Amino acid sequence: MVKLAVFDFDSTLMDGETIDFLAQECGALQQVSAITHKAMNGELDFFEALHKRVALLKGLPLARAKEICHNLPLMQGAKECVAELKAMEAKVVCFSGGFHLATRHFAKELGLHADFSNILHTNGDLLSGKVGGDMMFSNSKGDMLARLQSLLAITKQETLAIGDGANDCAMLDRAGYAIAFCAKPVLKQHANIIIEQKDLREILPHIR
Repeated sequence: MVKLAVFDFDSTLMDGETIDFLAQECGALQQVSAITHKAMNGELDFFEALHKRVALLKGLPLARAKEICHNLPLMQGAKECVAELKAMEAKVVCFSGGFHLATRHFAKELGLHADFSNILHTNGDLLSGKVGGDMMFSNSKGDMLARLQSLLAITKQETLAIGDGANDCAMLDRAGYAIAFCAKPVLKQHANIIIEQKDLREILPHIR
């Protein structure tokens, strides 16, 4: 029985990568997407890749960044999947190597119990190109999951973790239901459930 469900945000709860939407506004989409692709495939250190990508957002107005982050497309089936997990009385949270501007908004919209992500630093009303937060490293999600499991007295067997990229490996390793969702090959090696259809309702038959 699932008592704790942890979702990645970018390309899992949300259909796409938040930083790509922000980069498009800055005219840096091609550069950022190339770095993201390598990072999610495990070809680049996540910490280094995050800093390189965020630096390309320097000068973007905070108000515009908020507008973009609050209007991202949810993954098909996200609302239904979260609602079903909550009906099962599971705690449902989001871990993201992306940004608080997006995860906090959608945590409220989806009714998540908590979200953990990174914060884009600002200089006045503009993004400074710097970032800090809970999810800066490749092992951050695994470490945070271990803390939550200890705090809530929830076992690995009672935990569901779902993601798509290399920085999700550490949290899938700590979950009894380890789900690779339309995932990169590197993550599939850490999963015991693989879903290839872009619809989060595909999870539900595996956990009922």
